[in-house]
Amino acid sequence: SHILVLFEPQNNLNIPILIGEYEAKIIILSRENIHAKRPLTHNLLCDVINQFSLVLSKVVVESFKEGIFYSSIYITDGVTTKKIDSRTSDAIALALSMNAPIYATKSVINETGIEANSFINSDADTTADNPTIEELETQLDIYEQNEEYEKAAELMKRINKILEAKDKGNQQ
Repeated sequence: SHILVLFEPQNNLNIPILIGEYEAKIIILSRENIHAKRPLTHNLLCDVINQFSLVLSKVVVESFKEGIFYSSIYITDGVTTKKIDSRTSDAIALALSMNAPIYATKSVINETGIEANSFINSDADTTADNPTIEELETQLDIYEQNEEYEKAAELMKRINKILEAKDKGNQQ
């Protein structure tokens, strides 16, 4: 599991949300605007929203019950807005892909917010000149576990470039 952290600036609080490994990778891809060769589910939904001239107006983390966050996406055609239930990780990936704002209700903030200064970051980094893909993937996991998503995204780009270069070398 991984922890996605939403920052609430008014009260300097972090809202930690436990998500799976797959969801974490999807969110990193969305945040860094990295596209898979074929559309992933959130990419498909983005395309549907765009093709029908709709707008994802916002994502709201609505509540926290029995250890589970409940979220909604709000889609509008400019006249009518529809609220649609969504898994929080999917809603956030969609919001990041479509540049939509992400909000949390006051009850979620009050119930789950943690003082932002209480989080500890690691400055661990890959130091080998030519690390293996396995070493890079291990480092990627460390970045994700430490919530260093920007470093994780950069490392993912590096891994993808190495893999693409290997593919080109194997095709020749």
